[in-house]
Amino acid sequence: MRFGYWLPVFGGWLRNVPDEGMQASWDYVKRLAQRSEQLGYDMSLIAELNLNDIKGIQAPSLDAWSTAAALMAVTERIEWMVAVRPTFHSPALLAKQAANIDHIGGQGRLSINVVSSWWQDEAEKYGVEFEKHDRRYERTSEWLDIVDALWSKDGVDYQGDFYRVKESMLQPKPLTKPRPTIYAGGESEAAKDLIAAKCDAYLMHGDPPRRVSAKIQDMRARREKLGLPPMTFGLAAYAITRPTEQQAASELQRITDVKQSALGYQNYQQWLAGTQLDRQVSLEDYSVSNRGLQAGLIGSHEQVQDRIGEFQDIGVDLLLLQCSPQMEEMERFSECVIRHFGQSSTAG
Repeated sequence: MRFGYWLPVFGGWLRNVPDEGMQASWDYVKRLAQRSEQLGYDMSLIAELNLNDIKGIQAPSLDAWSTAAALMAVTERIEWMVAVRPTFHSPALLAKQAANIDHIGGQGRLSINVVSSWWQDEAEKYGVEFEKHDRRYERTSEWLDIVDALWSKDGVDYQGDFYRVKESMLQPKPLTKPRPTIYAGGESEAAKDLIAAKCDAYLMHGDPPRRVSAKIQDMRARREKLGLPPMTFGLAAYAITRPTEQQAASELQRITDVKQSALGYQNYQQWLAGTQLDRQVSLEDYSVSNRGLQAGLIGSHEQVQDRIGEFQDIGVDLLLLQCSPQMEEMERFSECVIRHFGQSSTAG
């Protein structure tokens, strides 16, 4: 099992707690990134949104790609998975940018998370066309074709419905071979078909092991049908680990005190309208993004360890954790959980 975390580019993860003691600032994420390497974390996901969908659109949020380049230069080991939305990035230019960042970090330290945009207000505010759901995946398919081609060869010609490039060149190529890992998530048929065909890894929202197992089996079958090698499977989860179950339950109650007047609630409803999830989402899930509470990494240290063991047994390769306050909770999780799974850690 690999352990990763979401970089807090929004200054926190809780829609009902205004101040989580973690700033959307370069200083904070730099300190967190460097400490996370010492704690034994393998990867961090840098989300890409130009507006803050957690704390409200007036709140600050960090740019994903410039932050990734800077963090590559001040860390040594950790892998940076950077989110990218095709509607906001020319494929040839992003391929160039990603290859350059891959050289800054060294082989194997850059991966990308391809996200088909869901937030209509953000698109309008930033002058980007907002397309219907399946149309976005059609665009993403062409986008991936161009990026993959430029990472492997020069003189690329491509003419599609969305993009055209002529004799395009990209040097230097990425260091990471055969290419930086391409992650993606989605629960619609359009999303799953595209990911099985053109990506390397599948990211899932938080869910209990039984539901996650069914998703993994489904994606494995799609992949095998295409004659492609096995995928990597990652899962989003919000973690609360405490010495006792009662202490964890108390923290859970604190963060799920839902207030529908919170600044992020309107953005959350737009996300629901702009996606095609495979099940209903409860109002409690509003408190934490990506259905993180549903994964069930909440309880005593032993209970959390056991739950992770269940996910490991069904084929989950990577956990992408959210927690709050991030630095303090990541210290606790490393000391009490990651060490149990044999990961290196120097948590004090």
